[in-house]
Amino acid sequence: MSNPQDDNEISAVTAAQVARIADQGIYASATELDPAAANLAEALVATLTGTAERPLLTPELQQLAEQVQARSTIRLPRITAHDGVKLSALTIKLNGDEPRPVVIVPAGWTPFGWSIFAYAYLRLALRGYHVLAYTPRGIGKTYPVPGGGYIDGLFTSGGTIDVGGPNDWADGSTVIDHAQEHFAPSRIAFLGESYGSGISQLVAAHDPAGRVDAVVAFSTWGNLATSLYDNDTRHLAAVKALVGFTGGPEERKFDPATRQLLDDFRAGTNMDDVVAWGTERAPSSYVEETNARNIPTFFSNTWHETLFPVNQVVEHFEQLTVPKRLNLWIGDHAAPEGAGLSIPLSGPNPPVEEAFAWLDHHVLGAANGVPEWPAVNNQIMFTYTTRTDPETGKNVITEPAVREPRSSWAEVTTSTERWYLTAAGSDSRDGGLATTGPDTGWKREFTAGQVTEATAVDAIITTGQAEWTGNPKTYPTDKFDRRNLAVWTSASVRAGADGTGRRIRGVPELTLTVRSTAGSATLVAYLFDVGSDDTARIITHEPLTLTDLTPGQDRTATWKLQAAGYDLAADHRLMLVVTSKDALYSDALSDAGADTITTTVITSVDDRAAHLTLPLG
Repeated sequence: MSNPQDDNEISAVTAAQVARIADQGIYASATELDPAAANLAEALVATLTGTAERPLLTPELQQLAEQVQARSTIRLPRITAHDGVKLSALTIKLNGDEPRPVVIVPAGWTPFGWSIFAYAYLRLALRGYHVLAYTPRGIGKTYPVPGGGYIDGLFTSGGTIDVGGPNDWADGSTVIDHAQEHFAPSRIAFLGESYGSGISQLVAAHDPAGRVDAVVAFSTWGNLATSLYDNDTRHLAAVKALVGFTGGPEERKFDPATRQLLDDFRAGTNMDDVVAWGTERAPSSYVEETNARNIPTFFSNTWHETLFPVNQVVEHFEQLTVPKRLNLWIGDHAAPEGAGLSIPLSGPNPPVEEAFAWLDHHVLGAANGVPEWPAVNNQIMFTYTTRTDPETGKNVITEPAVREPRSSWAEVTTSTERWYLTAAGSDSRDGGLATTGPDTGWKREFTAGQVTEATAVDAIITTGQAEWTGNPKTYPTDKFDRRNLAVWTSASVRAGADGTGRRIRGVPELTLTVRSTAGSATLVAYLFDVGSDDTARIITHEPLTLTDLTPGQDRTATWKLQAAGYDLAADHRLMLVVTSKDALYSDALSDAGADTITTTVITSVDDRAAHLTLPLG
């Protein structure tokens, strides 16, 4: 990233770039921000700090920058942590002596540090907040120097990445000290996205003086351990993406102990140590502290989250007794809020607007109806109305997806329905799904170890971004290679009283009996919605790895899929697919280093009939 004090490398922001970010989000991939989003952030910072020697912003952004400049003093301090590490920061101090609250924003996990959401800081300032944004230690772009060594960018903090550990908690308290000295704030809130959201929760729980009055957590985690390792399956692609997105080489960004943990994680060794490390960094481990401090906490996450899967956030949310809010949206990590925190949009961005309203009530004291909000509000997949753009061929949302408010998560699921896996389905190649009763004695087998057309996503973040903008991935089910997976499909589902086939609401659960020719086996279960043309959309999925199997002997397993809010249309069909491998995850065959062919058999035995428990609401 270029230095904003030398704007010759910063391009002028165009309306076309802003429109692209609005449509495609701020990420080009899981390990790359859209260059337009990075350039826009740099242009804003250069303009705000007076280092831009030429106009760089669109008229709307220029006006916003000038409004904030006229009302505040803007500085770029480097805050010294307890161990001497320097944290890159931005402060916006509003003029006047009137006591005002401050919003502290730890940056997300990005090479561009605190700069990427500069637009959001301006909006917060105009709402009446002082702002202090900072980059957590170790995060940010570093540049190799000829002859060896590195130099840090302006938005980069020193030290090594602690991944939300005790150093980050202490840094958060040091930043609060700086805010109190610099602003003398009336109240203190933390707002974070992704990595910054986990740090926000952890600082709020650990600050020795209990000075955090409210938290907003976008695309967050409740339990880092289960986000990365659950059902004996490692989330390899997520960790690979994160390690590749720090802004510098692994050996510079992480200390030796953390590098050893990463090596263990990748190899699947010493996993008890990895779990303990992740549990220490889990806000859910400190729920008693958060509850005792009664910190109002706002969560905003997605159904198809690939970095921090939804179930662990829901479980954490359920443990909190504080004023709380959980919004669940269509899409993947950062898709709902990314553009709204980065650029002016043509219409309101509910994920961000509701978060700001939460702060306005709990920190500014605004009487804006927030106490009457339901605790949960779920956006239902994929209930938006779209039209096709003739130029791009992509869908454009014309009516937003339905949202369903509930007073608690417990009210999301009102009943369950058991769908039994049966020997025969509508396709002669497949088994069936039926509610009429158990069917036992059959078996279906496949060769393990191959990635198939049945996958959770094409790519981390970007597949979910397309969902958010009205273009969910479609799967041609005739390309599902039955040699490497097993399929069970229902008959067409009849319409209920409301015209919907099934209102799937909550956490599905799957029970299967498995045998393998190997001593371990990975199962990845996917639940699809199949239309009349045999194309499908994914509802949910989840992997499971079984270890210590006796080859050729049965093992019955039950596991939870990720939560879903999904309307299955009348005359559509449910399809359950089980494979042995998905690019997101570790798998037993690869872990064993096996190069032999193994076979997985799914069966249904008399006293443990294979079935899918579908939550309805």
